[in-house]
Amino acid sequence: MARRSREWNYGLAQDLQSQKFAREFLMAAMDEGVPIQAALAKVVRATGVKEFAAKVGMASPNLLRAIDRRHNPTQRTLNRLLRPFNLRLSLARIETPKRSYTA
Repeated sequence: MARRSREWNYGLAQDLQSQKFAREFLMAAMDEGVPIQAALAKVVRATGVKEFAAKVGMASPNLLRAIDRRHNPTQRTLNRLLRPFNLRLSLARIETPKRSYTA
């Protein structure tokens, strides 16, 4: 079982090297309700912390703090981490279905 899991993680890490795949991964994670920090952590670690930190112009320790679930990064910080994928945080209206009342 452990071997299979390791191969799956290795394959995902290889796929996350692609900016397009990483973007779709982040979008799908949000649709599934995965916390943004958890999804970003996977992408950052697959890319390499130092490499990703250089890409976004942030010190590695600050990057690690931003993706740590115990910390609460600002929206500005999260947008900075999402910028390489041409993504940003925003609000969207949730459409609720109209209820039909029958007497």
